[in-house]
Amino acid sequence: MTTSATLSIRRFDASDIDAVVALWQQAFPEYRDATRPQRNPHLSIANKLATQPELFFVAVLGERIVGTVMGGYDGHRGWMYSLAVDESLRRHGIGTRLVAHVEQVLTGLGCPKLNLQILSAKDELRAFYEALGYRTDAVISLGKRLGELADSVPAA
Repeated sequence: MTTSATLSIRRFDASDIDAVVALWQQAFPEYRDATRPQRNPHLSIANKLATQPELFFVAVLGERIVGTVMGGYDGHRGWMYSLAVDESLRRHGIGTRLVAHVEQVLTGLGCPKLNLQILSAKDELRAFYEALGYRTDAVISLGKRLGELADSVPAA
């Protein structure tokens, strides 16, 4: 990471769409798979902008978006989604800062517990979150696609 640029975290703005989509397609290969319409980054952004858009954050280095995180809070527990960091800048603390940011905002809303899900095959991600104090809960995550996607794709 260059020392001349300062990292900042701010709320997502509509002008960030193209940069965020490009970052997500780099960070999440499944977002490039047209056979998985539930992984459409444009749909994910539109849905987040319709529901708690104030919990959608980007990390900016200089003028470049280099990370994202989304939070959600339903009054019972919080969720963290779409943590992504530009692959050329990983292991420089950007992901850690994004997690801390969303934790701080959700704590300020009174959120007592934050949940997240990762694919079971992503051991490196699990190690990252465990280093930040996250632990595996003894739960089974179930999913069901609704609406247009109900019968078109598996739940994964």
